[in-house]
Amino acid sequence: MSMQTELNTITSTMSELSLRITTLVESEADALPADIYTELVAAERTVGALLRRLNRVAGRIT
Repeated sequence: MSMQTELNTITSTMSELSLRITTLVESEADALPADIYTELVAAERTVGALLRRLNRVAGRIT
């Protein structure tokens, strides 16, 4: 598997994970204890940052 293909696969998986975390945070915000909500928001931001980095790397590979 080429590096570009592998990065595309990882990026796609991370995008799905990001969407799932965001959906969980938005749909369950009122039902979650504050500390759990805070941790999920932090995870959402971390996954988003990772996704941006992966997209940058994938864009540099030709």
